[in-house]
Amino acid sequence: MPNDTTIANVNNKGINQNTFDAIVIGSGMTGGWAAKEFCDHGLRTLVLERGRDVRHIKDYPTATKNPWDFSHRGKMPVDVTKENPILARCYAYGESTDHFFVKDKEHPYIQEKPFDWIRGYQVGGKSLLWARATQRWSRFDFEGPARDGFGEWPITYDELAPWYSRVELFAGISGNYDGLETLPDGEFLPPWELNCVEKDIQHKINTTYKDRNAIIGRCAHLTKPKEIHIQQGRVQCQARVVCERGCPFGGYFSSVSSTLPWASKTGNLTLRPHSVVHSIIYDDKRGKAIGVRVIDGLTKQSTDYFARIIFVNAACLNSNLILLNSTSDRFPNGLGNDSGLLGKYVAFHNYRGTVNATVDGYLDKYYYGQKPTGATMPNFRNVRKQETDFLRGYMVHFSADRWRGSESSGQIGGEYKDAMAEPGGWGVWMMMQGETIPKESNHVRLSKDQKDQWGIPLLITSVGYDENDEKILKDFLEQGAEMLSKAGCKNITPHDSKQAPGLDIHEIGGVRMGKDPKKSLLNKWNQMHHCPNVFVTDGACMASTSTQNPSLTFMAITARAANYAVEELKKGTL
Repeated sequence: MPNDTTIANVNNKGINQNTFDAIVIGSGMTGGWAAKEFCDHGLRTLVLERGRDVRHIKDYPTATKNPWDFSHRGKMPVDVTKENPILARCYAYGESTDHFFVKDKEHPYIQEKPFDWIRGYQVGGKSLLWARATQRWSRFDFEGPARDGFGEWPITYDELAPWYSRVELFAGISGNYDGLETLPDGEFLPPWELNCVEKDIQHKINTTYKDRNAIIGRCAHLTKPKEIHIQQGRVQCQARVVCERGCPFGGYFSSVSSTLPWASKTGNLTLRPHSVVHSIIYDDKRGKAIGVRVIDGLTKQSTDYFARIIFVNAACLNSNLILLNSTSDRFPNGLGNDSGLLGKYVAFHNYRGTVNATVDGYLDKYYYGQKPTGATMPNFRNVRKQETDFLRGYMVHFSADRWRGSESSGQIGGEYKDAMAEPGGWGVWMMMQGETIPKESNHVRLSKDQKDQWGIPLLITSVGYDENDEKILKDFLEQGAEMLSKAGCKNITPHDSKQAPGLDIHEIGGVRMGKDPKKSLLNKWNQMHHCPNVFVTDGACMASTSTQNPSLTFMAITARAANYAVEELKKGTL
């Protein structure tokens, strides 16, 4: 097989031609990692992507454009936003990134409760679009759910720690060694530096509160590339902060710039875009899954592909959809769904709360470049024991910068134009990242009478907030305002966006891990309890959300599960 990525033919000429050692459904954050691990171990691996192909550098058409190169200076026309009300609410969507997002009408779903489902259907998936914040979970994040009674993790932090290291070293994570039990240190490249106002707020918060630690954020950016990153063809981050366009430098981690090209170099990778997965094929006689049914996204032709192990990495809700649609005599309600819990216990991050403020002084100071991260504060609520009238807690992120122009210059005319050429005062923006509790009532399921253009049932989302979420929001708004007040900020304004779940783009669950097959779908190695040659390692597998960002944990879990699958394959148990 050649070194460059091979596209499989759209045909069904025989089982042998369509048989691989492993099939990976999805080419994004976790699918790329599964492919890398399998190919490094010599497995002939097929990666299925429902969207179009995207090649590193070649397919980033807006990466080096200036603001004036866009017809609408980066904004989308009103008629486009009206046609895409869900997509238009995403922070990363605009004229420079339009080509990386799924349009509302092209891929419909049914919202039983309001849910903004943000998707990127192309090779690389949302790894091209993510915000790149990468924190390890702490032992409290794995232990807390069982203590609180809303879930139980079958793995510990110590079990996952070596896999965090494996992922961090390859992906390239910048960060400071802070020595915090609530936010474990990792394998870091040099950290970014907070600006003068952020440092001042950090110092005042850290000295005022004994239980709160503001630190520089940790992110998947190459501040000082190591040999492993140079081997990937990636170079130093240029601090341009136009990452969602695709980075021609490879300065931030994505599967398109990192894991997929690495897998391709082994000669073991076959990547097939425009491959809409209909279902996983289960053989009742053999008692295991034998392959994947694919509908070509362009021709609508159906083709079956076969493998001994199958990894489901289509992103949380699509992974749920595929498994729910994978029915057989043995599993009439979805693959591995003996417990009846498939599609249930979906959770997300509560992003509704923000606090804005102004900062006096520092008018003789500015900052260099546009660093891709600000300050982070790990959860300080209910960490070691239950202390409040709500379960779990929230992470805090904040940043400060100078706005352009003066408040007295108006919004039009020569005075306004002149003022915009000069920096104004300083402002600070703080946000919450609240943990939501997985509940059986928060679920997704398939429509019984509506299908998409490929004949696949539409997904119904029934996911919403509860009283616990409202209490967490209230606490953050109060504590955020208090922290900024004690830091000397002025004009403090708390705000509840009232946004629907989904815009956090951190949805998890539906195919959760657990110790008890009656209460979960997957075991500690991410195998389906009742179909052990099928693994799920994207957000769908998670038993809880934690307060930390999830992507680093997704990747570590995937690397761990993939290596276990290889070992079991060699033993002949799969």
